[in-house]
Amino acid sequence: MRRTPRRIVAVAVALAGALALGASGCATGTPIDNIVEGLVDQGVEQITSGIDESVRGLVDDVLGGVELSTDGEPPSSFPREVPLVGEALGGGAGPEGSGWVVRTRVDDAGAFDAAAAALEGAGFAASGVSSDADSGYGAFTSGAYRVDLSVATDAQGEVTATYVVTPA
Repeated sequence: MRRTPRRIVAVAVALAGALALGASGCATGTPIDNIVEGLVDQGVEQITSGIDESVRGLVDDVLGGVELSTDGEPPSSFPREVPLVGEALGGGAGPEGSGWVVRTRVDDAGAFDAAAAALEGAGFAASGVSSDADSGYGAFTSGAYRVDLSVATDAQGEVTATYVVTPA
C-alpha cells in the first residue's frame, strides 16, 4: 500500500472541517471568510494539482462519503436549483447531501451583483448583503437551501466566488 503525503491528508481533514462548519447552519460573514481562505484558496488548489484515484479513495474512506470535484465542474450532487456565475474551478460535497462548497472564477468583484441577481432570479431571498469594489457577501435562502455567497479578490488580483450551500 502506498503512503499518502501528509499534506494531502491535512487538506482532506481541512475539507471535512469546513464542510462540517458550513453544514452547521451557524455560518456568518467571518466563518465564511475563514472557509474561503482556509479551504478554497489552499485546499482546492493543492488537491487540484496532485490528486489521483488512490487519494480519492483515501478521502472517501477517511471522510465517509465526501465528494471532491477538481475537474472544473461542481460536485455531481450539487443542487441544480442553485445557479452559479463564472467558470467552475471545483468544490466538495458532504456525505448524504449535508452541504456543498463550489468555487468559481469571475471577471471582477462586480460579479457579486450578477451572482446575487441569479440567486434571487431562482427564487432565493437575500439577507445580510454587503459589497464594495473588491468583495461581496450575502446569505440567500429558499425553501430547500441556504447559500452563503462570497466574492473576493486575492493578492494576485484573481477574483473568485465561493458558494457554501446547506439544506434549509
